[in-house]
Amino acid sequence: MTRYVAVVIGVGGMGLAIARRIGPGTHLLLADFNQDLLASVTQRLRAEGYEVTPAEVDVSSRESVAALAAQAASLGEVRSVVHTAGLSPVQAPVPAILAVDLLGVALVLEEFGQVVAPGGAGVVIASMAGHGYPAPAREDALQLATAPADDLLSLPITAQANFPDSGTAYSFAKRANLLRVQAASQSWGARGARVNSISPGIIATPMGQSELNGEHGAVMRMMIDASNAKRVGTPADIAAAADFLLSPAASFISGTDLLVDGGVVGAVNNGARD
Repeated sequence: MTRYVAVVIGVGGMGLAIARRIGPGTHLLLADFNQDLLASVTQRLRAEGYEVTPAEVDVSSRESVAALAAQAASLGEVRSVVHTAGLSPVQAPVPAILAVDLLGVALVLEEFGQVVAPGGAGVVIASMAGHGYPAPAREDALQLATAPADDLLSLPITAQANFPDSGTAYSFAKRANLLRVQAASQSWGARGARVNSISPGIIATPMGQSELNGEHGAVMRMMIDASNAKRVGTPADIAAAADFLLSPAASFISGTDLLVDGGVVGAVNNGARD
């Protein structure tokens, strides 16, 4: 009997919700940089009946991500890969944001693109912040999408001096994630697999709460009030979207981004908060 493997990288609020949603009937490989969090989530899911293998990973390291991909392949047929790991602007300075949120995504797409099984699918968690960042020039966009991951932080457009603060670096990285996923759909497609991204809005996770309590919290609450949903999102909202994109129901969807923000971007783009 074929053993299906589902990989979830980043086991915070969204990662845990996604693992619960896609985990039944699979071998869950959970990965995170935070060993204490990883151990706690592993224990919780095992107690709930899930088959779980934990693995520490540093997504900014090629060697670490490659080892995780090899471990996933050793466990069985890699059918689902979900990358949720990331740093928010209130958590880290510009260099760390670029290393984790930009380079980390590129490394995961490259390494897991070599082990994902035919019929498999991947999801990268981006952010609605990427939709608010100006589109790069065509040549820059092509480099962001297709440059080898190891060269990504050496591009002129990714120079740290371009980013006055962590928030700018974060929005840029998330915009680049969309380009990267779109390009990766070609290499994943060559293996008979799909890959997409999800851009969450403001989600009720510890990271999301820290943003609401930060210097831009008042603006974020205004955007929520102006949105269609008029509420923050839940990890379950993102898990449902990921489950869909990973499922056969989304077999004709690849290389695209699903904005799951309760209508915040639509409200902002149409001046509803003015």
